[in-house]
Amino acid sequence: MAYIKCENLVLGYEGVAVAEHISFEVNKGDYLYIVGENGAGKSTLMKTLLGLTPLMGGTITVGDGLEAHEIGYLPQQTFVQKDFPASVWEIVLSGTLPKCGIRPFFGKAQKQLAEKNMRRMDIWDLKKECYRNLSGGQQQRVLLARALCASSKLLVLDEPVTGLDPKVTAEFYQLIRKLNEEGLTIIMVSHDIHAAVTYASHILHIEKERSFIGTTTQYRESDFWKELGGDRA
Repeated sequence: MAYIKCENLVLGYEGVAVAEHISFEVNKGDYLYIVGENGAGKSTLMKTLLGLTPLMGGTITVGDGLEAHEIGYLPQQTFVQKDFPASVWEIVLSGTLPKCGIRPFFGKAQKQLAEKNMRRMDIWDLKKECYRNLSGGQQQRVLLARALCASSKLLVLDEPVTGLDPKVTAEFYQLIRKLNEEGLTIIMVSHDIHAAVTYASHILHIEKERSFIGTTTQYRESDFWKELGGDRA
């Protein structure tokens, strides 16, 4: 059974549909890129999968041992979030909250998990630094470590490289690919179609009236890719 199976979804907010007839599934180990024009419903789909936006139609089924609370999420950053006055340690540790149960404090296991993922993201030396003082790339590593504390199975990223310079963007893409190769399932929303065909195992291309779901190889052979100019784009 798939981690996530979506059938005939209708996406929108405040009673207004922005995308319809969307069906796809995400299996363990997949690296799914979600691409499409602005306003096509990419971010709305992410928020719907996470339960942050009500589903207007269709069904979403979670299976294969994945619980809804085991989905790590790295959202688009706002200016307010980038200026958050907390330490790196505090932010990463907060990702373990779902594992605290009814206890109102962080235990040894949660602290060990936070340290593990900070070292994994190469930010352990920054643990006492204020988040607001970090570079954009460092902030994304902090948020990624936090998301990894929440889940070791599935990670959802919404436009994670927005505002990053090309060198840091390339490093971030390599980092996500490494996590996928280590067994983490990835769903990423992006405008970067060439990153999608470089790194993804599967691509979901959403437009208002139609969508595509398939492997990256199938996408390169589709009308969607041809209409973008293919490898000439």
